[in-house]
Amino acid sequence: MELSLNSRKVVAEPREGQSLLELLRDDFGLRSMKDGCAPEGSCGACTVMVEGRAVVSCAQRASRFAGKEVVTPEGLAATERERWAAGFVAAGASQCGFCSPGIVMKAESLLAKDPDPSRQQIAKALAGNLCRCTGYIKIYEAVELAAERLR
Repeated sequence: MELSLNSRKVVAEPREGQSLLELLRDDFGLRSMKDGCAPEGSCGACTVMVEGRAVVSCAQRASRFAGKEVVTPEGLAATERERWAAGFVAAGASQCGFCSPGIVMKAESLLAKDPDPSRQQIAKALAGNLCRCTGYIKIYEAVELAAERLR
């Protein structure tokens, strides 16, 4: 199957039952997405964007993404990665970092729709992403800082 991965056309031959997360990590060597609960899809650490929408990749069969545009954290532009890094550092939201890639992708999807979300909108958008370290307030602040830099 063909798909667009981080703005490049690629060809993949997913194994029977292989998840999108497994395809991205095992076949393409992309390691930013984490496996925190596969195949449950309940922690959000494996979130990527598909056609501009945040999707948990561990609970989706890779074969469903033929012809789709998939973006991982590695596919974000350098300026976007810098915006997120600066926001997380300034807010003190970087703890262990396991959840950060999924949160960034979910928040990136949110900001694409609304570059000035309220704290309540941020909390709702990130509700499916689990973090054991920060208590979320610092993460919300990081998203607010990234949104401010985007605007």
